[in-house]
Amino acid sequence: MTVQVTKTKGHAAEITWEPQDDPHGYLAVSVEGDQLASALAALASPKGLAEDGETLSVIIRHTTELARLLERRAAVLVVELRDEHGMSWPQISDRVLGDPDKHSSVRRMYDSGRRHLGV
Repeated sequence: MTVQVTKTKGHAAEITWEPQDDPHGYLAVSVEGDQLASALAALASPKGLAEDGETLSVIIRHTTELARLLERRAAVLVVELRDEHGMSWPQISDRVLGDPDKHSSVRRMYDSGRRHLGV
């Protein structure tokens, strides 16, 4: 993985990646479209994030869009764990959800990932 997040100083960080690391442009779009900035702002500020409802609505929309994309990507990666790396359901649920007994949850993720892949 060549996407790098580097703490530069104090409370600053820099994100770098190579074009081949983002073949679908998801990362570029999330940065250019302010989804990533909005999601990080939402993480950092529990209250008083925006002065007006319209700005707050945009921040929420961006955060929700990014959360949906990450959920879809996680589901596709679960397919990779199962199909390409041969992990069992307990292994996947332990590593992904922190509980080896959550088989049904990772199976739902797996099924969702296969749908997103068109399989």
